[in-house]
Formats: sequence, structure tokens, C-alpha cells
Amino acid sequence: MSAYQLHPVLTDKAHTAMPYTQFIGLEVWLNNQGTPLFHVPYKPENIGNTFLPALHGGMIGGFIESAATLFLKQHSGLDQFAKIIDFSIEYLRSGHAEPMFAACTLTRQGSRIAHLSVEVWQKDRERPIAVGRVHCLLPAAQAHSSCQYLCL
Repeated sequence: MSAYQLHPVLTDKAHTAMPYTQFIGLEVWLNNQGTPLFHVPYKPENIGNTFLPALHGGMIGGFIESAATLFLKQHSGLDQFAKIIDFSIEYLRSGHAEPMFAACTLTRQGSRIAHLSVEVWQKDRERPIAVGRVHCLLPAAQAHSSCQYLCL
């Protein structure tokens, strides 16, 4: 994780464009190549089960949706957000009361539809807590291949 650093400007842009990202505390981090990593620091407000304590599953799902939407916008150079048309999530283990990270992979993009996978982990990337698959409808004629990273 040391290769990634918080990018305050992109984080502020994400918060402005998607207020939910500010609510959960989402941060955009970048590495030297400009590849984004999404981070949600631990906040007591994000706890769903106070007895364990465990992060709220809906918050984890919202984190996956937000990360996928932000990633697709910047990666594809879209002028506006794509519309999520299908979303599935697999909860693999409980999210503990600690920070979360998400990395997105664009598995396929056509002229109208894009498919992404999102992996969420906490301490160890090899032990994900959730994996999401997202299909998005791209805004008509707005995908520009020339803009690769973070055109939020």
C-alpha cells in the first residue's frame, strides 16, 4: 500500500459528484502510474452489527458501487457517470471495524455496456471481504479512449 497516496483533489471531486462517498468517508488514492485505489477509513457510523462489531453490508455494497462508478468515469474518459444496470455482490467474510480498500478492474467495455469487477479487502488483499460485479450502461457517444486516468 505504500506506493499509493491520498489524492485530496480527486477525493473532493468524488465527494462533490457523489455525496454518499463523503458520508462513508471514501478517499481516492493513486500510485505512481495513476492507478486508483479506493479507501474507506474506519468510522463507527459504518458499523452495522455492534455485537461483533462488523461493517454494515449495505455500506460495503455502496462502497463497491461508488468505486466502480468513479473508476469507470475516469478510466473511460466519460463526461458523466454511467448508469448501473446490473450489480451483484458476494460477501466472503465479515468486514471488521477497520479500514477497507477497493480495486476495480474493467473486464470488458463495448460501445454501450461496460463490465467491471471490484475487490474489497481490509488488512490483506489476498483475503477479500467482498467481490462485486457491475454492468453499466455508458452515456451515448461519450467514451473517449484518450483520457485514461481520473477525469472526475
